[in-house]
Amino acid sequence: MKALKQFISILIVALAAAAAHHAHAEEGKPMRLAVAGISHGHLAEVVNRIGRGDFVIVGVFEADRDLREHNRLRDKLAPELFYGNLERMLDDTKPEAVVAYGSIYDHLSVVEASAPRGIHVMVEKPLAVSVAHAERMAELARKHSIHLLTNYETTWYATNHEAFRLTDSRAIGSVTRINVYDGHKGPIEIGCSKEFLSWLTNPVGNGGGAVMDFGCYGANLATRIMNGEKPLKVHGVLLQQKPDKYPLVDDDATILLQYPNAVVQIMASWNWPMNRKDMHIYGSQGYIYQDTPNSMRIYLDGKERTENPPALQAPYNDSFLYLKAVVRGEIGLKPTDLSALENNVTVVRILEAAVRSSQQGSPVIP
Repeated sequence: MKALKQFISILIVALAAAAAHHAHAEEGKPMRLAVAGISHGHLAEVVNRIGRGDFVIVGVFEADRDLREHNRLRDKLAPELFYGNLERMLDDTKPEAVVAYGSIYDHLSVVEASAPRGIHVMVEKPLAVSVAHAERMAELARKHSIHLLTNYETTWYATNHEAFRLTDSRAIGSVTRINVYDGHKGPIEIGCSKEFLSWLTNPVGNGGGAVMDFGCYGANLATRIMNGEKPLKVHGVLLQQKPDKYPLVDDDATILLQYPNAVVQIMASWNWPMNRKDMHIYGSQGYIYQDTPNSMRIYLDGKERTENPPALQAPYNDSFLYLKAVVRGEIGLKPTDLSALENNVTVVRILEAAVRSSQQGSPVIP
């Protein structure tokens, strides 16, 4: 009996050592990544990072045959990696994670296919076209214990993270007002592809126009600054300033979020004369002007200073490095994090409330 116990103990230690060795070996390997949908203009993020070494593309799904055969990934990958069926691609290639670069409406189907297979997912912003889609995606992610992340360009801005540090520490006192400005001249005006425009300017594929495309940034940042608190009311004003170009959706959206002791104004538009993703945060003792990804102004004690916060360090400076670290268990996610599922379900609630408010002409409880 004693010899048997010793054998079992040795076996357990050996198995644990083997598992640890496998995990360590996996850490050093590139992440096995699949791409679901390739019509999104942000696909360039994948194209530009292929060969960097932190991930390897094992499969690409695209339902549209012409797009599947003519796209920016074709010059980078073998033809046999392209599939017209999502489930088959996942079963054949067995990725660790999937990144979704199709329409926002298609995010749900990507999660429906990936979650039961235990495959993690990162979608481009926003998480979903509706609260119903968002809640179903969250249900699947939790049931199958996968990570479901949402990627925003502004997540990787050093100035935003410095703003979080300052507001968390109450350096400017209690936050009383946040103004968020996001957008550009318009997707047609800046030359988005016809494949991208086909759903970006369609209320089904995108859930709306500028309200979804750029309103999500402000809702995401505000939810983080307000530590996950949901607004009491949402007031939305959605306009069509260029109905000749965008007849089906809004091209300008103003969203007002009412909190117990603060107000957030989100100005999302396809009508700005320039590209912008900046934010003003006002507190009882000062303000923060996040002007660019790397430059900000801070007002305290009657004086304004310009600050260039240090660059973010890996894996917090890049969506793919971040995804890999989360999938491999190297870093954790807090519900208020910009990529986190909880934050982004709240974002969709805010956006849907803004659309309803605009339709009925009165504030909506999200």
